[in-house]
Amino acid sequence: MGLVPTMGALHAGHMSLIRKASAECDLVAVTDYVNPLQFGPSEDLASYPADLARDCELAAEAGAQVLFAPTTAELWPHAPTTSVRVEGLTEALEGSSRPGHFDGVATIVTKLFSLAGPCWAYFGEKDYQQLAVVRRMAADLSLPVEVIGCPIVRDPDGLALSSRNAYLTSDERQVAPHLYYALLAGKRAIEDDVVHDPEAVAEAMAASLAKQALFTLDYAEVTDPDDLTRPGRIEAEVRLLMAARIGRTRLIDNLSATPPTSTDS
Repeated sequence: MGLVPTMGALHAGHMSLIRKASAECDLVAVTDYVNPLQFGPSEDLASYPADLARDCELAAEAGAQVLFAPTTAELWPHAPTTSVRVEGLTEALEGSSRPGHFDGVATIVTKLFSLAGPCWAYFGEKDYQQLAVVRRMAADLSLPVEVIGCPIVRDPDGLALSSRNAYLTSDERQVAPHLYYALLAGKRAIEDDVVHDPEAVAEAMAASLAKQALFTLDYAEVTDPDDLTRPGRIEAEVRLLMAARIGRTRLIDNLSATPPTSTDS
């Protein structure tokens, strides 16, 4: 079975996960649940976009046979007193900006994995830290789940697809791709200019985004792809991660970057 966990508001990024699962698995189940455990008190739980009827149509169109859309009362008949926490991967980046967020993610995903049983679970790389957390959680708990990361799906101008893009005004939407362009500035610094200092690369990304007055940077970071720590020197593949606010919308994005094989420069 292929499992595609989502919070609904399906878009082309989700569809790509469902199609990949459909191509590789005998049965595909999509979960459609806005998990309150991963939202902070001032976050957008109440206004998070939802259209279950459309989600059903899109999931079926992409090849899913099952759409599991429980209510909170059905999923949590009693207030949960058990929480799953993944130490080390959850304190920085999104964890610093959204305290408790990944505890909520790890708890609900563990529950969904338990309900699903042995399966392949498909997650998009757009939420890269989430993917790393889920992989570690499944490995640490010896869950019978293969966690599969799938490439980011982007609009033609580079903006990573996200349900929260619906919050953007028309003016904000025009500027939003500059988060991706800032990541590209970091990628060029590593791959073309052969910059080995992660601090210099992070500053290049921040400087690129600072040219857009509508954005407020949350973080720009260069990390090891597996443990998300900053390397002392960029000698192998790294993951560039950024988060920023534009209006009332918080956007995240990331890219892989690999320095040239030669390190003579």
